[in-house]
Amino acid sequence: MIKGHAFVVGATGQIGRAAVRALAEDGWEVTAASRRGGRDERWPAEVRSVAVDRNEEEALARALGDGVDVLVDMVAYDAGHGRRLTALADRIGSAVVISSAAVYEDEQGRNFDTQDEPDGFPLYPVPIPETWRTVAPGDSSYGTRKVALERELLAAGERLPATVLRAAAVHGPYSPGPRELWFVKRALDKRPVRILAEDGRSVFHPVSVENLAELIRLAAAKPGTRVLNGADPDAPSVAEIGAAIDAVMGVSSETVLFDGPPGDDMVGYTPWTTPRPVVCDMAAAERELGYRPVWNYARSLPETVEWLAATVAERDWRDAFPGLVRYGVDFFDYAAEDAWLAAHRGV
Repeated sequence: MIKGHAFVVGATGQIGRAAVRALAEDGWEVTAASRRGGRDERWPAEVRSVAVDRNEEEALARALGDGVDVLVDMVAYDAGHGRRLTALADRIGSAVVISSAAVYEDEQGRNFDTQDEPDGFPLYPVPIPETWRTVAPGDSSYGTRKVALERELLAAGERLPATVLRAAAVHGPYSPGPRELWFVKRALDKRPVRILAEDGRSVFHPVSVENLAELIRLAAAKPGTRVLNGADPDAPSVAEIGAAIDAVMGVSSETVLFDGPPGDDMVGYTPWTTPRPVVCDMAAAERELGYRPVWNYARSLPETVEWLAATVAERDWRDAFPGLVRYGVDFFDYAAEDAWLAAHRGV
């Protein structure tokens, strides 16, 4: 029995691929929309693919035709995107839209935008509930734009029931900025040592694309106006992540820890490195949707590791993963690591 028509925007992205599959397997008639109209080999044959440029003024309206039961939007980014969705409320039964945990700020007004300032990294409650304060809406940064998007959607109320999912640190295949590469490439390069700042205790709560897809599936079947966090059931430290990846890759490496932040050479810095933990509360999703995670972090790793290894075997990591390049750090500066080890070990 068909549950209804689900229209997924950003379907060939990291989250979209898993979401399309989850919705189709759950009995939805799915239209997968992306700029090029591509497909994922794991999608059922009945999934329909269409080319839609999300930023073209009338493209989405044309693609929706007479309407859909649920629209899932992976790439909505700002207030303008929110207004385009609410303007189509008469053709959308409900919406599920991806936001980000980057919207939160602490009681001193510190947030992801201030993290590079002296003592600028936020001190969040552990875990962060959805009711916690956010940055002000605006167009100055990723976080402020996501808040502006959220406000537009939530203001529509019953006119367009919208579930906003604040995703934590997304992981899984097809990521443009896969944090796991920091450990995977070292294993492939046979680097025997991993140097971690902050004593390896940094926690930046991950979320598997499979767990996000499950949240999307549940929200599609239970429309409502709500904000929910999206995170894995576990929040491993960066040192624990490294050990888990090494186990998947069958390598044994030495982990060298030091207290405090990385120095100017950025040795010890990873895409998870934070001086204070970022952990999201998942109680609301469990209560409102009956959500139960599909995977924990370790279970998700083999597929991710296999995809990463295959990708960097064919392309330079800078070309393959622009999301990592945007950090402005050479994550694989082995000469700097060797110099650090020589200086701190006296060898």
